[in-house]
Amino acid sequence: MKLKIATIQPKCNFKNDTPERLDQAEVYVNEAAAKGASIVCFPEHYPGPVQSAKDGGYPYRDRLCEIAKDNNVYLIAGAMERVGDTDKINLVELVISSSGTVIGKYIRTTPSGPYIYDAWDVNYHEGEGPLEVFDTEFGKIGVLVCSEMFPPELSRILALKGAEIIFYPVGGGLYDLKRSFQTIVKARAVENLLYAATCSNIFGVESGVGLIAGPEEVIAVSPKPGVLVAEIDLERIRWLRETDEVFGFPKQYKTLPGVLKWRRPDLYRKNYPNW
Repeated sequence: MKLKIATIQPKCNFKNDTPERLDQAEVYVNEAAAKGASIVCFPEHYPGPVQSAKDGGYPYRDRLCEIAKDNNVYLIAGAMERVGDTDKINLVELVISSSGTVIGKYIRTTPSGPYIYDAWDVNYHEGEGPLEVFDTEFGKIGVLVCSEMFPPELSRILALKGAEIIFYPVGGGLYDLKRSFQTIVKARAVENLLYAATCSNIFGVESGVGLIAGPEEVIAVSPKPGVLVAEIDLERIRWLRETDEVFGFPKQYKTLPGVLKWRRPDLYRKNYPNW
């Protein structure tokens, strides 16, 4: 099954955390849909709100649902959300269906707080999971936030739960870390035999991390603000996961197939009992 997915890289600053971001977000989604995208992912905490998170709730939810429904796309959108009556803040990613229904919410789990968000006067608090995959008519998708791509266990758990695409919305302000971010995204696609897609807010003169990679190749990459669209083939992912490696040439694949079947939990527990 072939479909198109899109990641969005908005030009942002720390002062434009206002409802007008929703207007900008809708323009991006309109463009992605016009280019044929079925799933659209915004970067971390976009369109927000961010600084208004202390007021609680998710005030942009209804409008985002309308945007998804009007464009017949799945939408992954970020914000920050107050934890009950405390001063703690969760990082939230909503997964909205093409019918305009919220089908899931992922709360960043890793690392444990406090974390670098105190630079924005945000009292970040980690979620407790579970790490979920979300069903679409195309296949299962997963979401992890920003540097959650670095611990390999998180992506592997989603892959073992059936995720064929993982979206990694990134906050921004990476500068010297950009190359390692993109390397990790490509690695997660290869080792888990899935599509990995990332994007970031673009602050100041930095460039974005926009990248959509499969296990056999990078499909699309862009450092620029705007919409990045790529066509992916989920049947290819399923074939790679089901197929065993064989010796011989020419090969029918550009990466090692079947590696998820190589897992040996008994071996891992023997060498590391706390596994």
